[in-house]
Amino acid sequence: MHCAALLRRWICTATGLVLALGCSPITHALQVSESSTTVEPITPIPEPPASNPLKVALGERLFGDPRLSRGNTRKCSSCHDLNTNGATRNVQDTALDGSLLSLNTTTVFNSTLSFRLGWEGAFRTLEAQAAATLQNPGIMSTRIDEVVGKLSQDPVLVHQFEAAYGHGPDSGSVLDAIATFERSLVTPGSRFDRWLAGDTAALSVQQMDGYRLFKSLGCVSCHQGVNVGGNLFQRHGIFHRLARTEPEILRVPSLRNIATTGPYFHDGSAPSLDEAVRKMAAAQLNSTLTDQQVDQIVAFLRSLTGAYHGRPVGEPR
Repeated sequence: MHCAALLRRWICTATGLVLALGCSPITHALQVSESSTTVEPITPIPEPPASNPLKVALGERLFGDPRLSRGNTRKCSSCHDLNTNGATRNVQDTALDGSLLSLNTTTVFNSTLSFRLGWEGAFRTLEAQAAATLQNPGIMSTRIDEVVGKLSQDPVLVHQFEAAYGHGPDSGSVLDAIATFERSLVTPGSRFDRWLAGDTAALSVQQMDGYRLFKSLGCVSCHQGVNVGGNLFQRHGIFHRLARTEPEILRVPSLRNIATTGPYFHDGSAPSLDEAVRKMAAAQLNSTLTDQQVDQIVAFLRSLTGAYHGRPVGEPR
């Protein structure tokens, strides 16, 4: 099928699915590449939104503060390591009681660009997700009033809240500071985004071939827009089993920085990007890919790695 026809089919499919779920239609999902006259279904990551730098700095401090957990034993950054991939490399992270969490940890990088948050898309805002994470008995296992009480005993932190919010810590300002910081965690500057902006030398021949396959095979039906995913729900295992059967319907994950965020899938069952690509093609598209096709798609996916604080995501700091 011609790429233009595939793109039209994607628009109908994606918009219809979103409307069927009672959500707003996807907007701004198409990008006219300056490298050609082709309308691309992926758009580049924008720079971080303008925010009060005092709130961003305060949120960053809270993100690494163990007082946000019961017993002061865990930080947000314990499972979302900003020095690597915004998550961990574990199949499943460990709960406070030593058991395994039920789902693989998703990266916090570019989470603000997704229309829902978490594997099941349970949260509409970063503030709501932060509040639920603090209360989750397996993760932080605390209450927001307990967190506020502990933070209020720190004169330096109280002063930082007063400078940013005009008052000491309370539940609203704690959650807002964390969410404001998380909104700054975008990773622009990937090779693919540079190509979208007109740098014809940004992608190799193999990466370009992989991108064409990504579109022609139909991967782009679910992975498009600014976050290359993250903007609709989908059932997994349509043709063949993909991973653990539950949850049956998932928020489509972003593919931004995907080369750095293995292991893959909601259960962490795919250890490598090559295996993830093969399994996705079989389970979602009923396609068996050749080794060359896998190599080409993986090469394209590697071009989606952006930068945080001037360094490629996943590069040791």
